[in-house]
Amino acid sequence: MKIGLICPYSINKHGGVLAVTLALQEGLTKRGHEVKLITPMPRGTNGDEHLDPDTIFIGNSTDFRSPSHTTGQVSSIADSEKVDAILANEKFDILNFHEPWVPLLSRQLLQRSNSINIGTFHSKIPETFMSRTYIKVVSPYLKSVMKYLNVLTAVSQSGAEYAATLTNLPINIIPNGIDLTKYHLKHVERHDNILYIGRLERRKGAKYLLQAFQIFSQRHPDVKLLIAGDGPEREKLELLAEDLKLQNVEFLGYISEDLKLKLLSETSLFCSPALYGESFGIVLLEAMATGAVCVAGNNSGYVDLMQGVGTMSIINSEDTTEFARRLELLMYQPQLRKLWQDWAKDYIKKFNYPNIVDQYETLYKESLKKYGTKNP
Repeated sequence: MKIGLICPYSINKHGGVLAVTLALQEGLTKRGHEVKLITPMPRGTNGDEHLDPDTIFIGNSTDFRSPSHTTGQVSSIADSEKVDAILANEKFDILNFHEPWVPLLSRQLLQRSNSINIGTFHSKIPETFMSRTYIKVVSPYLKSVMKYLNVLTAVSQSGAEYAATLTNLPINIIPNGIDLTKYHLKHVERHDNILYIGRLERRKGAKYLLQAFQIFSQRHPDVKLLIAGDGPEREKLELLAEDLKLQNVEFLGYISEDLKLKLLSETSLFCSPALYGESFGIVLLEAMATGAVCVAGNNSGYVDLMQGVGTMSIINSEDTTEFARRLELLMYQPQLRKLWQDWAKDYIKKFNYPNIVDQYETLYKESLKKYGTKNP
């Protein structure tokens, strides 16, 4: 098959959608398919530093703020004649649009596509007033996109919720994945640390982690809390840590991928207390894969992911007393930790990238069989 994977985000900005499309490209190429990544030109470049015959740049990147208040760089309007020329030259059997609601690249391609068009929804629209207002604005745009899509997928039920209100098409659930080979690290000694990794923005709930840690620290003053990441709330959170007189909190700022893996492999407890706006939970999978036990916020994406024994990880982040109790329970009860780790070790296998690539490849083949190739 000739497959185009559309990622609307700049390849200079690491993120879950880009990671999935790159993994799909690699996995499908190894299986003999011809796969191109289609993405906007990164800002401040002319593409020379990203020369790759399997990457097609269309349009440029511009700043964008999502309804969950994260920021990124997405595609701006592209030259229509260039889009037409690329599609005529490539003759894709399948075009898989990841986050087709993100303007503007997907719509431009869809309007001109003779391929089978598959839309994959990653994001969860948060349940806030501003998001409802945003939906009123974006819905007409997304409806104009949806009519060109033949097949729909989402990474979770919560990721599918909004798309399902705009279409009668069934939505196939294909989860995100990770490369488990990255996490086969040599055994390292775990420390009595609690680790947070993520953007420092309100919806991620780091404020409540600090408040719960204050309660936790009264009984366990030697435990450290490591906060990795940056964002608009960092200064407020640092001031809050001072106000709470927390001695063992360290703000690490943005960290490299190598340091992230090292920290995950060394920590006893990983905590992601996100309040809303999560459709899945890649960072939870990464923590599981290293053997770290997780505590996770009670948002729909995390609840979808943490099934079975994993439900003991879910907490109401705003109930800081109960939050502190769960931190203590999952750090200091060895039988519970072993039960959780045994569950995670087995559960994580279903998210290994080869299994995810299998599901997409099967979907592409079934779609091609159902709709037939549209390109001459």
